[in-house]
Amino acid sequence: MTKTIAWGITGAGHFLTSSFGIFKQLKSENDIRVNTFLSSAAEEVVRMYGLESELETISCGEYLEEILLETQQGKSWPKTGRFLLDKYDALIVTPATSNTVSKIAHGTADSLVNNAVAQAVKGSVPVYIVPVDIAGVVVSELPYGIARELCQKCDPCPPRDSCPNNAISDQIDLLKCSGCGICKELCNFNAIKGGPVELKVRDIDARNVDIIKELEGITVLEKPEDIPGILADI
Repeated sequence: MTKTIAWGITGAGHFLTSSFGIFKQLKSENDIRVNTFLSSAAEEVVRMYGLESELETISCGEYLEEILLETQQGKSWPKTGRFLLDKYDALIVTPATSNTVSKIAHGTADSLVNNAVAQAVKGSVPVYIVPVDIAGVVVSELPYGIARELCQKCDPCPPRDSCPNNAISDQIDLLKCSGCGICKELCNFNAIKGGPVELKVRDIDARNVDIIKELEGITVLEKPEDIPGILADI
Protein backbone atom coordinates (compact mmCIF):
# COMPACT_ATOMS: atom_id res chain seq x y z
CA MET A 1 0.00 0.00 0.00
CA THR A 2 1.35 3.42 -0.95
CA LYS A 3 2.35 5.60 1.98
CA THR A 4 2.12 9.38 1.82
CA ILE A 5 4.78 11.34 3.68
CA ALA A 6 4.73 15.08 4.27
CA TRP A 7 8.24 16.53 4.32
CA GLY A 8 8.80 19.86 6.04
CA ILE A 9 11.99 21.75 5.17
CA THR A 10 13.13 24.82 7.10
CA GLY A 11 15.95 27.26 6.46
CA ALA A 12 19.03 25.35 7.62
CA GLY A 13 22.04 24.32 5.59
CA HIS A 14 23.10 21.74 8.18
CA PHE A 15 21.56 18.33 7.39
CA LEU A 16 20.03 19.76 4.19
CA THR A 17 21.95 17.77 1.58
CA SER A 18 21.81 14.60 3.68
CA SER A 19 18.04 15.03 4.10
CA PHE A 20 17.70 15.23 0.32
CA GLY A 21 19.80 12.09 -0.02
CA ILE A 22 17.62 10.20 2.44
CA PHE A 23 14.38 11.18 0.72
CA LYS A 24 15.79 10.17 -2.66
CA GLN A 25 16.68 6.83 -1.10
CA LEU A 26 13.20 6.44 0.39
CA LYS A 27 11.60 7.15 -2.99
CA SER A 28 13.80 4.62 -4.77
CA GLU A 29 13.33 1.81 -2.24
CA ASN A 30 9.70 2.23 -1.16
CA ASP A 31 6.22 2.78 -2.54
CA ILE A 32 5.72 6.28 -1.14
CA ARG A 33 4.50 9.71 -2.14
CA VAL A 34 6.29 12.78 -0.77
CA ASN A 35 4.47 16.10 -0.39
CA THR A 36 7.01 18.82 0.45
CA PHE A 37 6.33 21.91 2.56
CA LEU A 38 9.00 24.66 2.43
CA SER A 39 9.24 27.56 4.83
CA SER A 40 10.08 30.92 3.27
CA ALA A 41 13.65 30.60 4.57
CA ALA A 42 13.88 27.07 3.14
CA GLU A 43 12.95 28.39 -0.29
CA GLU A 44 16.06 30.57 -0.21
CA VAL A 45 18.39 27.96 1.29
CA VAL A 46 17.36 25.17 -1.08
CA ARG A 47 18.17 27.52 -3.97
CA MET A 48 21.52 28.52 -2.42
CA TYR A 49 22.56 24.88 -2.24
CA GLY A 50 21.49 24.18 -5.82
CA LEU A 51 18.83 21.63 -4.83
CA GLU A 52 15.71 22.99 -6.57
CA SER A 53 15.79 20.58 -9.51
CA GLU A 54 16.63 17.68 -7.20
CA LEU A 55 13.55 18.46 -5.13
CA GLU A 56 11.40 18.04 -8.22
CA THR A 57 12.60 14.44 -8.53
CA ILE A 58 11.32 13.76 -5.00
CA SER A 59 8.01 15.63 -5.23
CA CYS A 60 6.87 15.41 -8.85
CA GLY A 61 3.95 17.85 -8.60
CA GLU A 62 1.04 15.42 -8.72
CA TYR A 63 -1.67 15.45 -6.02
CA LEU A 64 -0.08 14.86 -2.58
CA GLU A 65 3.31 15.08 -4.27
CA GLU A 66 3.33 18.85 -4.68
CA ILE A 67 6.07 21.26 -3.62
CA LEU A 68 4.23 23.77 -1.42
CA LEU A 69 6.04 27.08 -0.90
CA GLU A 70 5.20 29.26 2.08
CA THR A 71 5.41 32.41 -0.03
CA GLN A 72 2.62 31.08 -2.25
CA GLN A 73 0.28 29.72 0.41
CA GLY A 74 -1.16 32.84 2.01
CA LYS A 75 -1.36 33.47 5.75
CA SER A 76 -3.96 30.79 6.46
CA TRP A 77 -1.90 27.97 4.85
CA PRO A 78 -5.02 26.06 3.74
CA LYS A 79 -3.02 23.04 2.55
CA THR A 80 -2.11 22.21 6.17
CA GLY A 81 -5.78 21.32 6.65
CA ARG A 82 -4.98 18.07 4.85
CA PHE A 83 -3.46 16.80 8.11
CA LEU A 84 -6.97 16.74 9.57
CA LEU A 85 -8.36 14.73 6.65
CA ASP A 86 -6.39 11.47 6.95
CA LYS A 87 -4.21 12.26 3.92
CA TYR A 88 -0.77 11.56 5.43
CA ASP A 89 0.92 8.68 7.18
CA ALA A 90 3.55 10.93 8.78
CA LEU A 91 5.13 14.38 8.80
CA ILE A 92 8.92 14.49 8.82
CA VAL A 93 10.60 17.86 9.42
CA THR A 94 14.24 17.82 8.37
CA PRO A 95 16.25 19.89 8.78
CA ALA A 96 14.50 21.77 11.59
CA THR A 97 16.15 25.07 12.54
CA SER A 98 16.48 26.20 16.15
CA ASN A 99 13.85 28.86 15.37
CA THR A 100 11.41 26.19 14.19
CA VAL A 101 12.10 24.00 17.22
CA SER A 102 11.63 26.97 19.57
CA LYS A 103 8.25 27.80 18.06
CA ILE A 104 7.07 24.20 18.22
CA ALA A 105 8.25 23.94 21.82
CA HIS A 106 6.18 26.97 22.80
CA GLY A 107 3.09 26.25 20.70
CA THR A 108 3.61 28.89 18.00
CA ALA A 109 2.26 28.01 14.55
CA ASP A 110 2.99 31.14 12.51
CA SER A 111 4.75 29.59 9.52
CA LEU A 112 3.84 26.93 6.98
CA VAL A 113 5.97 24.20 8.55
CA ASN A 114 5.13 25.06 12.17
CA ASN A 115 1.45 25.13 11.27
CA ALA A 116 1.81 21.76 9.55
CA VAL A 117 3.24 20.35 12.78
CA ALA A 118 0.36 21.78 14.81
CA GLN A 119 -2.27 20.41 12.44
CA ALA A 120 -0.56 17.03 12.20
CA VAL A 121 -0.63 16.62 15.98
CA LYS A 122 -4.29 17.66 16.04
CA GLY A 123 -5.03 15.13 13.31
CA SER A 124 -3.11 12.31 15.06
CA VAL A 125 -0.51 12.18 12.27
CA PRO A 126 2.86 11.13 13.76
CA VAL A 127 5.50 13.86 13.56
CA TYR A 128 9.25 13.23 13.35
CA ILE A 129 11.67 16.14 13.74
CA VAL A 130 15.40 16.30 13.01
CA PRO A 131 16.76 19.41 14.79
CA VAL A 132 20.01 20.92 13.57
CA ASP A 133 20.96 22.04 17.09
CA ILE A 134 20.64 19.25 19.66
CA ALA A 135 23.67 19.64 21.94
CA GLY A 136 27.42 20.27 21.95
CA VAL A 137 29.05 21.21 18.65
CA VAL A 138 27.74 20.55 15.15
CA VAL A 139 29.65 20.62 11.87
CA SER A 140 27.63 22.44 9.24
CA GLU A 141 28.20 22.86 5.48
CA LEU A 142 28.20 26.49 4.36
CA PRO A 143 27.09 27.78 0.93
CA TYR A 144 29.59 29.42 -1.42
CA GLY A 145 31.36 32.59 -0.36
CA ILE A 146 34.50 34.58 -1.25
CA ALA A 147 37.57 34.29 0.96
CA ARG A 148 38.69 37.89 0.73
CA GLU A 149 42.22 37.17 1.90
CA LEU A 150 42.67 34.96 -1.19
CA CYS A 151 40.73 37.04 -3.72
CA GLN A 152 43.02 38.89 -6.17
CA LYS A 153 40.23 41.19 -7.44
CA CYS A 154 40.89 40.05 -11.01
CA ASP A 155 39.43 42.05 -13.87
CA PRO A 156 38.11 40.35 -15.87
CA CYS A 157 36.94 37.92 -13.18
CA PRO A 158 35.94 34.52 -14.68
CA PRO A 159 33.67 33.52 -11.76
CA ARG A 160 31.84 36.84 -11.82
CA ASP A 161 31.55 37.02 -15.59
CA SER A 162 30.32 33.42 -15.90
CA CYS A 163 27.80 33.43 -13.06
CA PRO A 164 24.40 32.58 -14.63
CA ASN A 165 22.56 34.57 -11.95
CA ASN A 166 24.81 37.66 -11.76
CA ALA A 167 25.27 36.88 -8.07
CA ILE A 168 28.94 37.89 -7.77
CA SER A 169 30.42 41.34 -7.18
CA ASP A 170 32.99 41.76 -4.41
CA GLN A 171 30.96 39.10 -2.61
CA ILE A 172 28.37 36.44 -3.45
CA ASP A 173 24.74 37.47 -3.11
CA LEU A 174 23.26 34.31 -1.60
CA LEU A 175 19.73 35.39 -2.45
CA LYS A 176 20.70 35.18 -6.12
CA CYS A 177 23.11 32.24 -5.91
CA SER A 178 21.76 28.87 -7.10
CA GLY A 179 24.67 26.84 -5.73
CA CYS A 180 25.78 25.61 -9.15
CA GLY A 181 29.50 25.76 -8.23
CA ILE A 182 30.66 27.22 -11.56
CA CYS A 183 32.41 30.07 -9.74
CA LYS A 184 34.43 27.74 -7.53
CA GLU A 185 35.69 25.81 -10.54
CA LEU A 186 36.70 28.98 -12.44
CA CYS A 187 38.58 30.79 -9.68
CA ASN A 188 42.33 30.42 -10.30
CA PHE A 189 43.19 31.42 -6.73
CA ASN A 190 40.82 29.06 -4.85
CA ALA A 191 39.18 32.11 -3.30
CA ILE A 192 35.64 30.80 -3.48
CA LYS A 193 34.84 28.55 -0.57
CA GLY A 194 31.97 26.48 0.70
CA GLY A 195 32.50 23.85 3.28
CA PRO A 196 32.35 22.60 6.88
CA VAL A 197 32.42 24.86 9.92
CA GLU A 198 32.02 24.03 13.62
CA LEU A 199 29.11 25.68 15.41
CA LYS A 200 28.38 25.62 19.14
CA VAL A 201 24.80 24.73 20.09
CA ARG A 202 23.28 27.33 22.41
CA ASP A 203 21.97 26.12 25.76
CA ILE A 204 18.51 27.52 25.01
CA ASP A 205 18.33 25.60 21.72
CA ALA A 206 19.28 22.35 23.47
CA ARG A 207 16.59 22.99 26.11
CA ASN A 208 13.95 23.55 23.43
CA VAL A 209 14.86 20.20 21.86
CA ASP A 210 14.35 18.59 25.27
CA ILE A 211 10.91 20.23 25.47
CA ILE A 212 9.69 18.90 22.13
CA LYS A 213 10.93 15.42 23.05
CA GLU A 214 8.22 15.41 25.71
CA LEU A 215 5.40 16.67 23.48
CA GLU A 216 2.62 14.29 22.53
CA GLY A 217 2.74 13.04 18.95
CA ILE A 218 6.32 14.21 18.27
CA THR A 219 9.45 12.07 18.01
CA VAL A 220 12.92 13.66 17.79
CA LEU A 221 15.52 12.01 15.57
CA GLU A 222 19.21 12.83 15.87
CA LYS A 223 20.05 12.75 12.17
CA PRO A 224 18.39 12.25 8.77
CA GLU A 225 19.95 8.80 8.50
CA ASP A 226 17.58 7.67 11.28
CA ILE A 227 14.52 8.24 9.04
CA PRO A 228 14.57 4.95 7.05
CA GLY A 229 14.50 3.03 10.32
CA ILE A 230 11.17 4.52 11.36
CA LEU A 231 9.46 4.05 8.00
CA ALA A 232 8.25 0.55 8.89
CA ASP A 233 6.46 1.97 11.96
CA ILE A 234 4.64 4.64 9.98
